[in-house]
Amino acid sequence: MDNIILIGMPGSGKSSVGVVLAKALGYDFLDGDLRIQQQEGMLLQEILDRRGVEPFLDLEGAVLSGIQCSRTVVAPGGSCVCRSAAMEHLAQLGRVVYLRLSLAEVERRIHNLSSRGIALQPGQTLADVYACRAPLYERYAHITVDGDGQSLLQTVEAVRAALHVSSCAEL
Repeated sequence: MDNIILIGMPGSGKSSVGVVLAKALGYDFLDGDLRIQQQEGMLLQEILDRRGVEPFLDLEGAVLSGIQCSRTVVAPGGSCVCRSAAMEHLAQLGRVVYLRLSLAEVERRIHNLSSRGIALQPGQTLADVYACRAPLYERYAHITVDGDGQSLLQTVEAVRAALHVSSCAEL
């Protein structure tokens, strides 16, 4: 259980924080969205457009459930919490850190909703997705770090501090 799994809404900084955190810790970095794109030979938005949301979520869950790694920061897509088997697997791999943002901050950061590859059902808004997923992020997280109003480096340091406190508490 020597991995760190970063979860949160699209725009929460999972990939950006993950890369910097991995470098700071001397860990590898694994981006779940990129793994899906490499496996399928398509961008996330193309997969969503061609197959639909539920098949995409099933694919994402299967890809995440197949991850085996050590000393790695993993940044799955924001919809990873929509498949419990995937989250149970990720929780077995390491500590799950929720990068929590307010809805207002998520909306401020996301500008390309229709092309970003976000698993939205027809007619769903970002607020709808937030309302659905926020309780799931809370449920699966071992650690929660608030990212509102923080820079990338501040968020990385907050994650490192939270991981340190969590490690000390386990002793």
